Amino acid sequence: MLHYIIMSRSLTYAQRASKLLERSGITATVKRAPQSLSGNGCGYCVGVSYKHGRKAVEVLDEAGLSHGKTYMEEADGTLREAVI
Repeated sequence: MLHYIIMSRSLTYAQRASKLLERSGITATVKRAPQSLSGNGCGYCVGVSYKHGRKAVEVLDEAGLSHGKTYMEEADGTLREAVI
Protein backbone atom coordinates (compact mmCIF):
# COMPACT_ATOMS: atom_id res chain seq x y z
CA MET A 1 0.00 0.00 0.00
CA LEU A 2 1.29 3.46 -0.88
CA HIS A 3 1.75 6.00 1.86
CA TYR A 4 3.64 9.20 2.58
CA ILE A 5 6.43 9.74 5.05
CA ILE A 6 6.81 13.28 6.38
CA MET A 7 10.20 13.78 7.97
CA SER A 8 10.52 15.53 11.34
CA ARG A 9 13.58 16.96 13.01
CA SER A 10 12.85 15.30 16.34
CA LEU A 11 10.53 12.92 18.13
CA THR A 12 8.77 15.88 19.74
CA TYR A 13 7.99 17.50 16.38
CA ALA A 14 6.78 14.18 14.97
CA GLN A 15 4.45 13.74 17.97
CA ARG A 16 3.11 17.29 17.60
CA ALA A 17 2.51 16.75 13.89
CA SER A 18 0.73 13.47 14.54
CA LYS A 19 -1.57 15.01 17.14
CA LEU A 20 -2.38 17.96 14.88
CA LEU A 21 -3.16 15.66 11.96
CA GLU A 22 -5.32 13.40 14.14
CA ARG A 23 -7.32 16.44 15.30
CA SER A 24 -7.81 17.29 11.61
CA GLY A 25 -9.22 13.85 10.88
CA ILE A 26 -6.08 12.40 9.28
CA THR A 27 -4.75 9.15 10.72
CA ALA A 28 -1.02 9.56 11.36
CA THR A 29 1.63 7.35 12.92
CA VAL A 30 4.92 8.37 14.49
CA LYS A 31 7.79 6.06 13.68
CA ARG A 32 11.53 5.91 13.24
CA ALA A 33 12.59 7.21 9.87
CA PRO A 34 14.10 4.69 7.48
CA GLN A 35 17.87 4.71 7.88
CA SER A 36 18.29 5.53 4.20
CA LEU A 37 16.52 8.87 4.86
CA SER A 38 17.92 9.78 8.25
CA GLY A 39 21.60 9.22 7.50
CA ASN A 40 22.79 8.34 10.98
CA GLY A 41 19.57 6.54 11.92
CA CYS A 42 18.44 9.15 14.44
CA GLY A 43 15.35 10.53 12.81
CA TYR A 44 11.61 10.36 13.16
CA CYS A 45 8.78 10.73 10.72
CA VAL A 46 5.02 10.77 10.48
CA GLY A 47 3.30 8.30 8.18
CA VAL A 48 -0.02 9.10 6.50
CA SER A 49 -2.05 7.29 3.86
CA TYR A 50 -1.55 8.09 0.21
CA LYS A 51 -4.96 9.74 -0.13
CA HIS A 52 -4.24 12.16 2.76
CA GLY A 53 -0.66 13.13 1.88
CA ARG A 54 -1.33 16.51 0.29
CA LYS A 55 -3.88 17.53 2.95
CA ALA A 56 -1.50 16.49 5.75
CA VAL A 57 1.26 18.75 4.43
CA GLU A 58 -1.24 21.61 4.02
CA VAL A 59 -2.45 21.20 7.63
CA LEU A 60 1.13 21.25 8.96
CA ASP A 61 2.04 24.29 6.85
CA GLU A 62 -1.10 26.21 7.86
CA ALA A 63 -0.31 25.55 11.53
CA GLY A 64 3.29 26.67 11.05
CA LEU A 65 4.59 23.33 12.27
CA SER A 66 8.05 22.67 10.93
CA HIS A 67 8.60 19.48 8.96
CA GLY A 68 11.16 18.07 6.59
CA LYS A 69 10.90 16.55 3.16
CA THR A 70 8.03 14.30 2.19
CA TYR A 71 8.59 10.89 0.62
CA MET A 72 6.30 8.36 -0.97
CA GLU A 73 6.85 4.78 0.12
CA GLU A 74 5.63 2.23 -2.36
CA ALA A 75 4.40 -1.27 -1.52
CA ASP A 76 7.82 -2.78 -2.24
CA GLY A 77 9.53 -0.38 0.19
CA THR A 78 10.94 1.91 -2.50
CA LEU A 79 11.19 5.53 -1.36
CA ARG A 80 11.14 8.58 -3.55
CA GLU A 81 10.84 12.24 -2.73
CA ALA A 82 7.33 13.56 -3.27
CA VAL A 83 6.63 17.00 -4.61
CA ILE A 84 3.46 18.06 -2.87
